[in-house]
Amino acid sequence: MKPQRNPSEERLLAYAAGTLSPPEAVVMAAHLAMRPANDAWVRDLQSVGGEFLNETLPSPLSNDALALAMARIETDTGKANHSAPLNDMPELPEPLRRYALGPWRWVGPGMRVRDVHAPRDGDCRVILLKIESGRETPKHTHGGVELTCVISGAYATETERFDVGDFEEADPEVLHQPRVVSDEPCLCVVALDGQIQLDGWVGKLIQPFVRL
Repeated sequence: MKPQRNPSEERLLAYAAGTLSPPEAVVMAAHLAMRPANDAWVRDLQSVGGEFLNETLPSPLSNDALALAMARIETDTGKANHSAPLNDMPELPEPLRRYALGPWRWVGPGMRVRDVHAPRDGDCRVILLKIESGRETPKHTHGGVELTCVISGAYATETERFDVGDFEEADPEVLHQPRVVSDEPCLCVVALDGQIQLDGWVGKLIQPFVRL
């Protein structure tokens, strides 16, 4: 039995506390939908946090707090009524089915990417990445955070293998070259901050043409 690759405790705690950036939270929610044990652990953390809140003395609200909240609800409801999500991938975990999807774009031999229209945080956004069996990405590092959850298929780096539901955390210090090792294509959801940074002189040569 292959070991499961789970998020770090620090990221799980941040998700439970609501301090992850919106794109990172979307990828984490997809992972938790596929890993009930981790989801239960996060819910326990949130319950503990709720107990602390119950014991905290309340702070007074401004006189117009209710009016502001109702105005925000009306605005969000109006947006929802006029822009229903367009999502044609029922195989995605439930948290991802809430968001509209952009068209598939070719980004390299055997590789396609699709934007997930989830909330952004600066340059950090959510994408779907699909790579055909036997293909590998160029060796790269990252301009910022890269959180990846495998939805179907499997890939391997130089040191680890990631299967369905597995979660990988990468940052500018990580240099890797994921390769699809499953017979089927590998589909992942990724929170990506900035662009990947290709390694070597060939990578620098083709960098302008690789845009995720």
